[in-house]
Amino acid sequence: MSDIRQAFTAALGDHILVIDGAMGTEIQSRELSKHDFHGERFAEHPIDLTGNNDLLSLTQPDVISDIHRRYIDAGAHIICTNTFNSTRIAQADYSTEHVVTELNVQAAKLVRSAVDECVDQRPLFVAGAVGPTNQTLSMSPRVEDPGYRAVDFAEMVSAYSEQISALVTGGVDLILLETVFDTLNAKAAIVAIRQIEAERNIDLPVMISGTVSDRSGRTLSGQTMGAFWASVRHSNPLSIGVNCAFGGHEMRPFVAELSALADIAVSAYPNAGLPNALGCYDESPTDTAAIVGEYATSGLVNIVGGCCGTTPEHIAEIAAVVASHKPRTPAKRPQHLELAGLERFELTDDIPFVNIGERTNVFGSRKFLRLIKEGNYEEALDIARSQVAAGAQAIDINMDEGLLDAGREMTTFLRLLSAEPDIARVPIVVDSSRFDVIERALGCLQGKSVVNSISLKEGEAEFCRQARICRDYGAAIIVMAFDEHGQADTLSRRIDICTRAYTILTEQIGVPPEDIIFDPNIFALATGIEDHNGYGVDFIAATRELQERFPATHISGGVSNLSFSFRGNDTVREAMHSVFLVRAIEAGMRIGIVNPAQLAIHDELDPELRELCTDVVLNTHPDATDRLLAATDRFSGATEGRTVVANDEWRSLSFDERITHSLVTGTTEFIDDDVEEARSHLGTAVDVIEGPLMAGMNRVGELFGAGRMFLPQVVKSARVMKQAVNYLTPFIEAERAANPDGSAQTSAGTVLLATVAGDVHDIGKNIVGVVLGCADYEVIDLGVMVPTQHICEAAVEHKVDIIGLSGLITPSLDHMVNVAKELDRYGIDTPLLIGGATTSRLHTALRINPARSGGPVVHVADASRASGVISKLLSPQQLPLFLEELQSDYDRVTENYHLAEQRRERPDIKQARQHQANLEFTLETVQAPSFTGTRTIALEVATLRPFIDWSPFFSTWGLRGGYPAVLNNNDSGEAAQDLFDDAQRMLDTMIAERWLSPVGVIGFWRAESHGDDIAVLDDSGSHLATLHGLRQQRESSTVRDHKSLCLSDFIAPAGSEVRDHIGAFAVTVGDGEYERAQAFEDAGDDYSSIMLKALADRLAEAAAEYLHWLVRTTHWGYSPDEPCDPAALRGEQFRGIRPAPGYPAQPDHSEKSTIFRLLNAEEAIDLRLTESWAMYPGSSVSGLYFAHPDATYFGVGRVTPDQVQDYAGRKQLSLEDTEQLLAPILAYEPTRSYS
Repeated sequence: MSDIRQAFTAALGDHILVIDGAMGTEIQSRELSKHDFHGERFAEHPIDLTGNNDLLSLTQPDVISDIHRRYIDAGAHIICTNTFNSTRIAQADYSTEHVVTELNVQAAKLVRSAVDECVDQRPLFVAGAVGPTNQTLSMSPRVEDPGYRAVDFAEMVSAYSEQISALVTGGVDLILLETVFDTLNAKAAIVAIRQIEAERNIDLPVMISGTVSDRSGRTLSGQTMGAFWASVRHSNPLSIGVNCAFGGHEMRPFVAELSALADIAVSAYPNAGLPNALGCYDESPTDTAAIVGEYATSGLVNIVGGCCGTTPEHIAEIAAVVASHKPRTPAKRPQHLELAGLERFELTDDIPFVNIGERTNVFGSRKFLRLIKEGNYEEALDIARSQVAAGAQAIDINMDEGLLDAGREMTTFLRLLSAEPDIARVPIVVDSSRFDVIERALGCLQGKSVVNSISLKEGEAEFCRQARICRDYGAAIIVMAFDEHGQADTLSRRIDICTRAYTILTEQIGVPPEDIIFDPNIFALATGIEDHNGYGVDFIAATRELQERFPATHISGGVSNLSFSFRGNDTVREAMHSVFLVRAIEAGMRIGIVNPAQLAIHDELDPELRELCTDVVLNTHPDATDRLLAATDRFSGATEGRTVVANDEWRSLSFDERITHSLVTGTTEFIDDDVEEARSHLGTAVDVIEGPLMAGMNRVGELFGAGRMFLPQVVKSARVMKQAVNYLTPFIEAERAANPDGSAQTSAGTVLLATVAGDVHDIGKNIVGVVLGCADYEVIDLGVMVPTQHICEAAVEHKVDIIGLSGLITPSLDHMVNVAKELDRYGIDTPLLIGGATTSRLHTALRINPARSGGPVVHVADASRASGVISKLLSPQQLPLFLEELQSDYDRVTENYHLAEQRRERPDIKQARQHQANLEFTLETVQAPSFTGTRTIALEVATLRPFIDWSPFFSTWGLRGGYPAVLNNNDSGEAAQDLFDDAQRMLDTMIAERWLSPVGVIGFWRAESHGDDIAVLDDSGSHLATLHGLRQQRESSTVRDHKSLCLSDFIAPAGSEVRDHIGAFAVTVGDGEYERAQAFEDAGDDYSSIMLKALADRLAEAAAEYLHWLVRTTHWGYSPDEPCDPAALRGEQFRGIRPAPGYPAQPDHSEKSTIFRLLNAEEAIDLRLTESWAMYPGSSVSGLYFAHPDATYFGVGRVTPDQVQDYAGRKQLSLEDTEQLLAPILAYEPTRSYS
């Protein structure tokens, strides 16, 4: 690390550093004449130099020096050279290219001199300002010719090299690449910096700051801030940031986006507001400083300053405001592969496999080859577009056909592709056997790409040269298992070559492990050559071994190579690919070059074909190839379906009565015919909607409000309504086109719904959406895991009347508080509704409502009440009384809560521990499980069906009462029975068609308690993990036998004579529910979508119950004679418990992370955790197993500050972070509010 880099890093740790303000604004304030710009030296210059501000470093050095000194006096730490346009490309407009070197040297010396004169002790740095030039490498300046470029990458590198080399000569400390509007330009500058570092043997630190072109938050060349960061991250910059473009208010979301991603310092130096009609900036220093100060208060920035319109006065105010603030803590960098096109792609643990589209490869598509040869780039781009539309997360581009000029065709195609945002949004895999073609391609791509591939074929020296170039361009690297002796075709050679390459790349070249992708060679199977039969097994074994050795790297391969022997038979090829991928992905292969439009679903393959392909891939039988060849002709064809409908007496009613009947009964069979008949009678489609359809829905609303219809029936009604509207939509559009001035439909109001960030649960939200739609509200559903900023922006964009937030897990409560605060910051006073299983009226009153001052916050207990609450909020007559009663209610519950807390005398944690449960741990109470470690268990829906607890299912639909009593309820029994019958029918179909693939993973380990914690050990006694516990702190009169329980009480303490164990489990029904639920929603069938999700949730719980029975009777075996009686199980009349983090016995959701790590749940069953520790897929359950006979369920209840402090110390977390984790159970008000 150079001295400058070390000093800068140290300064960042102590202060928020301040960068100087606008140079141009200060120059303009001096009202310099043409003569001033020309000076004596350029008096005869043929072109007017007025406005060439950079030239003033030569013609008016005193003016420039004075500006630098004023910014130093204002308190800036980073002083920038007057060289924003000092490349020969930019200076060409003035015909002053010949003075570029002198310009930069002189400008650097002026700042160096001013800085060296400063006598105070604050850190000061000279930054060589490098602007974006006036050309773009990613876009054509000619609208009619998108493939044209005024300059190419090599010319840009040369221009930047000339400028930056001169700045270094002049004495700058670091380089500032600022106002980056085209990331490819910045990458050219980075390459130039790398070349200068190598030539001069120096470390030249760089700061990078981009700019956005509009409120979309994208650069002029189309990248998001996240993609921009991913594309320049390889340069190891001191900081990343945003400048120019907007004032501070408008810039904030983009600063926040970078702040959440960057593991380095973040800078922000906005303009002084937006320019007025005369192009001037009116924002005062105080106003600008207040905005920038809020960045600091919110912990978004490490470096601040000003851009256009800011002056030394602005910088002085900014410096004063941020002086007392601590610098931002950089985000933690996950060791994930990051790629980028126009958008950022991160290969997170929850993405099991990345599809790289193969059809834009002249070897992968004969059509693509033909189009390229014909110069028909438009249709060739359509192939790329179709790959992205089919789900490719990146596309592989190869032009290596013998009769093509590969370099020229690659350059042309990539430049044209860059002009197609729907294609360019994904990363590009540059594929060529010629490295000169790869290098030309990298000079066309602004994003972070993948090079496919390099190898040791030509020796180590050439391998290193190519790897350094890939590193300098920021590309990830696919390394082929190929060395000086040829391609690796055995398991051992695959491992040896990849290991050698890894060592070179990481130790000599400095390539991050996550940017290394091994291709251990997928060869053709079933070729008839016996030696080839093991290729599939060897690839899978190599994948597993390489992932164990180098877990941060990735494995890829060209999947279509596998089935090359079956060209022309797509059915067999797709089946082979599917069978192979299932095994390869299980082994750790996460990237593949495939045709995403031709990926067959493994479980839906013909069973015979699947077995034949499995035998070939796994080489299980010597005659596997012959058997597959013999059967290939039998696998083709399609099935047809038909719908049979019935008639009834109600069909003789009038069309409006028939429509009402269909809506009330949820019958879809005849709705299209009936609305068409209504349209022919009423004249227009709009009349049908506003007439009989709305009358029918009003009838539904009346029955629902009167308690004569219930939520599941209302959802069915909505399905009928959607189908009717879908039928009428083409007629409505035609009517509007014919009569554009006609009356438009209006709704009762617009409602925005969202499940907050980190939470994947949406059943309740979806039901609310359907109910509100039936009540004539326009519903905008943002889905699940919605960022706070997206909620606020959508509320503004759609001018909504109501915002509704949903959440199921306790961390969602913190996000809801954050949303409430941000709504205030955005100036949004729209009523905010709070709902979801984890929410409560008390929490809303205590935490969410006080966080907001701009509008009402209302807790809605269930979906049936949403419409009534919204009606009051939007009624000018009812609103005042409603708000008065709401506030009175909040005041009452808050006061009662505080009074109750004051009356409680909770023991401190030391006292509570004196009353822990002292259980006996003997050979009679402690038993070893049948195995240690983990085991994955495949499950069947049919097996789980008897274990379903139906009571929560009916509760989801708003039908109260336990099962089976709910079926006999005098009011809702009929609706409940219909719902139950529909659920049984869907379960029948689900089982027959194998919609879901439930699977679980269980594990057992040695364990011993240490106070309130549990140490998890391997068989040798080595420490694997710590499970942290919380202890009850309840008044002794309310504690059973005066005991204050903690989960650690149920595990033998360290030093016991017996060896105890603990178990863990995770189970999921898989993500199959999402695709099918979406298909139902796309078809307008919300009822079936919600039904499927509700059943999936119940099946996940059933799976957890069934697994626990297996554990008790078999895998742990401490109750081997316990009968399998699902009804008895629901009464919990058995030994052992399975508590889950986030529930009463351990309310801390973050403990799931330890369980998932012990179980390796992500790899074992493809189950992941979100940022808020929600499980994805959502229909999943996880927890711990305790076997002691006296282990019992309990609730921790509320905890006092001393236990929270103790818990923070044990988890090695800050008090603030711990209070946030435990916010719902704190028995006190934390010192600060969390969001």
